[in-house]
Order: sequence, then C-alpha cells, then structure tokens
Amino acid sequence: MNPPELRPTDALLIVDVQRDFCPGGALAVPDGDAVVPVLNQWIDAARDAGAAVFASRDWHPPDHVSFQEQGGPWPSHCVAETPGARFHPDLALPVSATIIDKGTDAGHEAYSAFEGTDLAAWLHAAGIERLWVGGLALDYCVRASVLDARRIAGLPVHLILSATRAVEVQPGDGSRALDDMRSAGAVTEAES
Repeated sequence: MNPPELRPTDALLIVDVQRDFCPGGALAVPDGDAVVPVLNQWIDAARDAGAAVFASRDWHPPDHVSFQEQGGPWPSHCVAETPGARFHPDLALPVSATIIDKGTDAGHEAYSAFEGTDLAAWLHAAGIERLWVGGLALDYCVRASVLDARRIAGLPVHLILSATRAVEVQPGDGSRALDDMRSAGAVTEAES
C-alpha cells in the first residue's frame, strides 16, 4: 500500500530498523531489510506533509539484562555505539527525525519505544493526532510500541503492515501480535 495523504498532525514512528535486526545481524529478523524501501516511501510522504518522523533504536549497554550472557533470552545485540546498533544504511531518515534510544538501562528490558523515554510527551507537545508505525520486529518491539501508543499516549495508531516483519520465535507469534494490537484499537493498513 502506498502511503495515504498524511497531515502535519500525523507522526511516523519507525521502530528499531537497525543492522543487528536485519539479515547478517546478531539478531536478524527474517526478511527484515524488506521494510526499508517501504519505510522510505513513508518518510517521503511524511516530509511532503510536514509530519514528524521518530525513529527508535535499541541502545543497549554491553551487560544488558536481555543478553544470553546475563541470563536473558537474546544474543548480544544493538550495543550502543557499535556497528550493529546503527540504523540500516539504506534507511533514509531525515536530519529532522527525532531519535529515541531505548533499553539503555542494563537492568531493565524495554521493548516499547515509550518505555523509559519521553516519546509520549514529545508526541503530545507536537500536537500529534495520528501515529503511523512500522519497523522491527512485529511480534516484539513494534507490538509493544503500538500497545503503549494506545495505552500511554492515547493516540489513534495505524500499523503499516507491509513495513514490518516478525521474528516468529514460536510459530504464529506475528498473528498473535496483530490480534493484540487490533484488540487494543490499532488499525492495520488494509483496514485504514
């Protein structure tokens, strides 16, 4: 789906499109890099409309609680200031994009772009009325961010389904994540 006509009161939230989550990365999402060209179209649409662009990134300390070395479920990934933590090189983030660092506390997991950040306050201060979300991974950080956008920020949320991919640790995780988001009131692009 091509982006709809956005408004200046819309915001685009790009979740964790980082090297470590793309093919060849430490915690690669299958087909994760396929979201980049789709998101670039949305970035262009946001720029043309004067809509805000936010991009979250895992920005972990080397001893983060989520890492297997610390007893967590994941291999070490997106350690702050490392190549794997950088955004995908083809993601055309504008200089005006607000970068949201999350998971910066070594002792606390943070899947949501809203958890431990000022994102909700920034969205409200900017007068944002609708949030469009895409990125990685559908069944973890995208899911958590969409649910918090509804619960914490109280915003109408549209999930850009073609701009996200699931990890699928367990078969069906992506479908269950979609059900959770729809139950919370989020709309997927096919329903927009």
